[in-house]
Amino acid sequence: MNHSGQMTWSPNGGPSEGVLHLRLNPFDPWRPYTDFPEHSKPDFPSTSEGYSTFIALMRNKWEYVK
Repeated sequence: MNHSGQMTWSPNGGPSEGVLHLRLNPFDPWRPYTDFPEHSKPDFPSTSEGYSTFIALMRNKWEYVK
């Protein structure tokens, strides 16, 4: 699937801060990357949760939202 969405690391400073969150559309709520098995990649040791997914999605032109 090549749908470009948005990603962020700390939506609203919630309990899963430091974990990659995704949404397919700007009006969707942020959800942990693990809720999107079609997009998530296995994590590398000693990296933030979702870093491998972040890199893969950047290559697929996803937008990073600070």
